Amino acid sequence: MEFNWKFWQYISEEQWIDIGFAIGILLLFHLLRKIFTKYVFYFIRRFFNRDKTELIKQILDAYEKPIRWLFVIIGLYIAVDFFPYLSNENGIFLNIIQASLIVLIAWGLYNLCSTSSLLFMKLNDGVGLEVDQILIPFLSKALRIIIITITISLVLSKFGFDVNGFVAGLGIGGLAFALAAQEVIKNFFGGVVIITEKPFTLGDWIRTPTVEGIVEDINFRSTIIRTFAEALVTVPNSTLSNEAITNWSKMGKRQITFNLGVEYSTPKEKLEIVVERINDMLNNHDEIHKETIFVKFDKYNDSSLDIFLYFFTISTQWEKFLNVKQDINFRIMEILEEEGVSVAFPSRTIYMDNGNVAVTNEKEE
Repeated sequence: MEFNWKFWQYISEEQWIDIGFAIGILLLFHLLRKIFTKYVFYFIRRFFNRDKTELIKQILDAYEKPIRWLFVIIGLYIAVDFFPYLSNENGIFLNIIQASLIVLIAWGLYNLCSTSSLLFMKLNDGVGLEVDQILIPFLSKALRIIIITITISLVLSKFGFDVNGFVAGLGIGGLAFALAAQEVIKNFFGGVVIITEKPFTLGDWIRTPTVEGIVEDINFRSTIIRTFAEALVTVPNSTLSNEAITNWSKMGKRQITFNLGVEYSTPKEKLEIVVERINDMLNNHDEIHKETIFVKFDKYNDSSLDIFLYFFTISTQWEKFLNVKQDINFRIMEILEEEGVSVAFPSRTIYMDNGNVAVTNEKEE
């Protein structure tokens, strides 16, 4: 306590005034920071809150927090000029201020590179590049890593560190790291293959030998797929890129095919009428694709005369597909009932030793 008391005794009245000015400047900029955030920044955002200026609004949102801290840095820079024993021309202090400004700029760019940013969408209009939905999360992560790396390099260079030597050291040690991280590298390039070849995009329904479900995300290491049981499955990109991928979401139409077996006792004329009426019904159905419709008397089966049906629904959506399929089944039932034709079921004929014939019909369970 005695040491501190003697120290304060050496501070002159003018120096106390300077300290008061420095503290006042810090408080003033702290107040300005709050005013700017609450009123000015809010007004600017409201002004740009239109469809045509959505990108500007997003840039403002990205730099909202960095601008708050900019007021603190400016206030600190001005206050130090009044504070005794400190100078804002000091080399270390200037380096700290400049490094802080670099971090604030990088902070805003980092926020701007989020997956929801319009920056990637505007590439389609301004540059003419097609940005697929599955590319956005991958590109976002890559840009953020680049921003962080460049920011660290610039900050280190401000404090006199040899960045070139640091990068060279990473290059020398990178070989050992690469050997120890072969799986990570394989997954990274697997992700690159998936993104460049575009076998699927976010929201697609895919099936592989490993998993079937909806694609939710892709990152540097893996692809996240939600199964129809609502479970999340993480598949390494190296595995996925080497598997056969069936993309059901890319269907332009959806197939329905089955055999309709009628009884052997059905007369030829009735069978011809049933085939013709089912064919006409499918051709006149609004939800059936007209390009490919086959309704043919196909074969003599063990217990039935089989009519082969092969056609496609216009909708590929699962629930609508099932509704159309159900409607077709009901209409076929009506046709069979109107023509007096019965659907066959498996039967068995047994020949007895005494020469009499017994015929039994048994339904399969």
